[in-house]
Amino acid sequence: MRSQYCSQVTEQMLDQPVEVCGWVDKRRDHGGVIFIDLRDHTGLLQVVVEPDNQAAFQIADDARYEYCLRVTGTVRKRPEGQANERLASGRIEVVVDQYEVLNEAKALPFMLDEQAGEQVRLKYRYLDLRRGKMQHNMRLRSRLTHALRQHLHQRDFLDIETPILTKATPEGARDFLVPARMHPGQFYAMPQSPQLFKQLLMMSGMDRYYQIARCFRDEDLRADRQPEFTQLDVEMAFVEQEDVLNTAEELIRSTFKEVLDIDLPNPFPRMTYAETMRRYGSDKPDLRIDLELVDIAEAVKETEFKVFSAPANDANGRVAVLKVPQGGQNFTRKQIDDYEPFVKRYGARGLAWIKVNDKAAGRDGLQSPIVKFLNDEALAKIIHLTAAEDGDLLFFGAGKYEDVSQYMGALRLKIGEDTNRMAAEWRPLWVVDFPMFEYNADEKRWDALHHPFTAPACDINALKAAPDVALSKAYDMVLNGVELGGGSIRIHQSDVQSAVFELLDISAEQAREKFGFLLDALDYGCPPMGGIAFGVDRMAALMCGEDSIREVIAFPKTASGACPLTEAPSDIDSRQLADVHIQTRLPEVDE
Repeated sequence: MRSQYCSQVTEQMLDQPVEVCGWVDKRRDHGGVIFIDLRDHTGLLQVVVEPDNQAAFQIADDARYEYCLRVTGTVRKRPEGQANERLASGRIEVVVDQYEVLNEAKALPFMLDEQAGEQVRLKYRYLDLRRGKMQHNMRLRSRLTHALRQHLHQRDFLDIETPILTKATPEGARDFLVPARMHPGQFYAMPQSPQLFKQLLMMSGMDRYYQIARCFRDEDLRADRQPEFTQLDVEMAFVEQEDVLNTAEELIRSTFKEVLDIDLPNPFPRMTYAETMRRYGSDKPDLRIDLELVDIAEAVKETEFKVFSAPANDANGRVAVLKVPQGGQNFTRKQIDDYEPFVKRYGARGLAWIKVNDKAAGRDGLQSPIVKFLNDEALAKIIHLTAAEDGDLLFFGAGKYEDVSQYMGALRLKIGEDTNRMAAEWRPLWVVDFPMFEYNADEKRWDALHHPFTAPACDINALKAAPDVALSKAYDMVLNGVELGGGSIRIHQSDVQSAVFELLDISAEQAREKFGFLLDALDYGCPPMGGIAFGVDRMAALMCGEDSIREVIAFPKTASGACPLTEAPSDIDSRQLADVHIQTRLPEVDE
């Protein structure tokens, strides 16, 4: 049906016949000559219909925006001064010999070169995907998955599919459930990840596995969440943590080089979880921002200002400063005050600050409502610990360690964005030595920080004796503040797995009911193993420069989990419900 794509028609083909297909991007009538910009996925090609070709001219005269065409013609050079150097085909045009409308188009609900609302874009996604940006995103994503597969295949990884219909296991989020018609009253669960199956594959002697897997989680959605998403799942047998980190790092370096022609650093820097929280207030810090948190508890322990001294003397407290170089000169009072409601959204009670106007003048050179509450010694120590200079602005956070880290980390990101402090570079990082558990104060029990199958960094006795300080063999790969992937060395001994279940308040009976197949498998010569999973949607969004993964998914859901295109989810016929022995009971709505 066609001999070339639009952008493949170049000066090297002058006077040659071509046959091209595409959509009408623009149509112009100049002095009785019709010019059409024909568009396909490669770009634009100018097509000229001259009036002496009456049959083609009559058809082209009726052509409108997004008509689908096939054109046969001859390549010629554009007239002097009419070349468009922005296009691959910008120096030539095709004079039409034959012109065929493959399909007409109704008036579009939005113009493809305009910024339409997300709801209408998703309702008419097949039109939205014709846009140049979306074509670029989808094709980059395809190159990404190809590069990932190719790299792993070359290193003897096996591409193995795991079940979509499986058993419900507690993994944090709610499961999507599928009624089992042949087993009335029972349900399959759609996998939140292939975690247990990939461990079983290592126990099966497969040695190296990967899968670009579809995963499903029934959770509240954000810009980086979808109810169904894609991850690259990787698992290796007979490995230690260093083996997995090196393999994963090589994969990502190779992929970024292949897809974006970018050389990521070798090796990636590493930080412990504790260090990232201390310096950046986040376990996925954006290292492009040259701002860090500084702990100043030692400077304010003895002050009478209880807002600072109370957390400074609390083992679980924190007093931290974020220094903004020259922020005192560049920020207005209104700009400073506007950051207080921002940090309150992250749990702060307020936001104290000090402008350093003249540090040599001591107290008199500092401007802030809180200066009067701090003695000269404390102020001098704060200036020393933060290495503050004239013109700098200091923001203070005080309270529980986790709370302060969270809102001061968010403030660091916000100020980095507001002041354009993000360097135009790629800054990867490994975060290691995560805590094994986090305490759930509401339910008064321990939760696994990653998942219950992560191996502890200590022996079983130390784990039982002090779960609050136990570290895990877990690791995350972070790039420009985005968690690209996370993984761990897995538990491969049944007594350790049982001990972890017990610490998580999962009884032996519950463990047997939910994970009996795993506990059995661990008793049959299970090898040491470890792996990592990368968010493919998130990686594609990062490569495309998109804030939302919806921009790199062909048919995504909205923030409420709906599909405007197909109108899913939808009601189900009562006969279908009866077939699977289901009755619906809707929640009561307050009138």
